[in-house]
Amino acid sequence: MTDYSRPLRLDDALALLAQGGWDVLAGGTDVYPGAGAQLSRAVVDVTGIAEMQEITLDAGGLRIGGAVTWAEIAAAPLPAALAGLQRAAGLIGGWQVQNAGTLAGNLGNASPAADGVPPLLTLDAVVELASTAGRREVTLAEFILGPRRTVRRPDELIVALHIRRSAMDGKGVFHKLGARAHLVISIASVAVRCVTEGRIVTEIAIAAGACSPVPCRMPLLEAALRDMPVADLAGRIRVEDIAASLSPIDDIRAPAGYRLEAVTELLRRAVQEAAG
Repeated sequence: MTDYSRPLRLDDALALLAQGGWDVLAGGTDVYPGAGAQLSRAVVDVTGIAEMQEITLDAGGLRIGGAVTWAEIAAAPLPAALAGLQRAAGLIGGWQVQNAGTLAGNLGNASPAADGVPPLLTLDAVVELASTAGRREVTLAEFILGPRRTVRRPDELIVALHIRRSAMDGKGVFHKLGARAHLVISIASVAVRCVTEGRIVTEIAIAAGACSPVPCRMPLLEAALRDMPVADLAGRIRVEDIAASLSPIDDIRAPAGYRLEAVTELLRRAVQEAAG
């Protein structure tokens, strides 16, 4: 029989995790399908913790609680830089998954094809972790170590995600390729956040997902496109340049060569849209 607890206070949840032997449930859209015949021995459901349910925007930046759902992110009044994240939120699973699945659950699951991660990478997102020993912050780029592996300790919770105000300039865009529009794991996905002045790119952040063990930024391509006229952007995105930053994987959904071609085309469209 599985022990189940749904604490309403963060301190109570952290106290349970400190005992050891408890797993975290935050929506369950990844936990339940992967559990097989039975859940783990003890589960802490964090969806009732008020501190993890809020989206707040102030002069310092944006804070998204770990238990905020994808449907709530998609519907929130957010700056244009977050448009890519909101687009991804509306493509994660179907409505049922979007209404139940949470930000923390998506990050903690650490799937290479997690649609929420590439847009968050372009926003230089920071993960806030908490335990009875205190709190710490880790950049999202450092948080995910590999498929299903993160730096989160068993006694920690992903309390929130932070995006500083300086990373919220420009316009964000997200595109994915799958066998169909919804209810599909991405074959490839890209996110772009672009800032322009006088039709010149002054700042650009680019990330790709579902193509490598960990979704990643593409700094070489970013450097190549920075200070470029908007009209010249699409022509500067070439397969060989992307191959230098990305090592696409072969799996059941697509071979590496196809993924490389797909990312190139997706990026041409996304960069033009973000800069346009």
